[in-house]
Amino acid sequence: MISRMTSFLLLLLNLSVLSGQKIYPEKQYLLTDCQIVNLDREKIDTGAIYIKNGRIEAILNTASAPVEDAEIIDMHGSYVLPGMIDVHTHLNNLASARRALLSGVTTTRSASVPAYQDVSIGKMVEEGHLEGPDMIPAGVYVTPFLSETILADSRLGKLKDAVDSEEELRHLVRINIDRGAKVIKTRGTERAGLPETDPRKQTYTQEQLEWVVDEARKFDIPVMIHAHGDEGARAAVLAGAKSIEHGTFLSDETLQLMKERDVFLVPTYITLLDLVEPGGDYDNPVIQMRGKYMVPKSERTIKAAMRLGVKIATGADNRYTAKSTSRVSMEVEEFRRLGMDPWEALRTTTTHAAELLGIRDETGQLLFGYEADIIAVPDNPIEDAKALQDVIMVMSNGNLVLNRLPFGKE
Repeated sequence: MISRMTSFLLLLLNLSVLSGQKIYPEKQYLLTDCQIVNLDREKIDTGAIYIKNGRIEAILNTASAPVEDAEIIDMHGSYVLPGMIDVHTHLNNLASARRALLSGVTTTRSASVPAYQDVSIGKMVEEGHLEGPDMIPAGVYVTPFLSETILADSRLGKLKDAVDSEEELRHLVRINIDRGAKVIKTRGTERAGLPETDPRKQTYTQEQLEWVVDEARKFDIPVMIHAHGDEGARAAVLAGAKSIEHGTFLSDETLQLMKERDVFLVPTYITLLDLVEPGGDYDNPVIQMRGKYMVPKSERTIKAAMRLGVKIATGADNRYTAKSTSRVSMEVEEFRRLGMDPWEALRTTTTHAAELLGIRDETGQLLFGYEADIIAVPDNPIEDAKALQDVIMVMSNGNLVLNRLPFGKE
């Protein structure tokens, strides 16, 4: 027979799950001999990090006494920093979520999936069934033609021919939010990754985008808008976009407007390189030629955004399949190559990304009370631009999911 206390604890657990309160592991860790990367102070200090029940309980200096009842993990002088954030991903299955996590990505924002798999991943992480990464789900793409995606929810059946009227656009936004979306993804231009489309061509008008933003705003939900071309991107900014995804052909005038309205740029530059280079998610001669034209255009946009002070966040824009070659760690390296300060480049995948997602008071830094989303790399990530691509320890929400230390036998 279940005791009254056990019944009470089970009731509390069920209530916390129903209310959306995240479930953390009841575990304590002490990470010792760390080189702790402090993004605010732009400084690296030797110390230790105490983790309790999924959160950072304390950051200690080397003279601090050991913490009782904590599992001690010797970091052997490796560089410890916040887990990376991918703000533009299409991962939609457990294997892909695991690949993202093992690459050092502890938080993701979905840029749409076919059938609300992102919502399920987010809920399962929140409820403690999966170790991560955390997911900000978008659900179904708000795009003119849904095709097979109408099978994601029977209520989408009325949208089988098109999604372009005010009623249709608001209907799709409401379905997404009802299914658990925490962000809405729509488009201002066509895709770059299809040979028959022109990424500069505008799709939805400013008025149509305003309908989407207005409906989402009723539920306090932000809107991310795919836009390569300048005309479509400007319409998106004027409509109230929280972020412009890609932005390959943006003019300085549109970038200045983004700066004034605090709209983020998510260049997904690493995906454009995937269009050009062999392997990865794209392998088409037409797309390859297009990519060779688009890469320098995107570089100009990123440099202009940096000059104008537009906030930038990292997005790999892939599904983390077994053949995906793009990662946000690689995008950070590319930002540095284009002239971004090393500390600022790190912030694009940590503090800036967390700010875009509205979770800067929860993750993106190593601070007391923050979620224990922590990674380690073997070399100084400020001095070595490639260091983020060799993650040797990953902790997500206090779950230790990867630890390759020590390298030698003790």
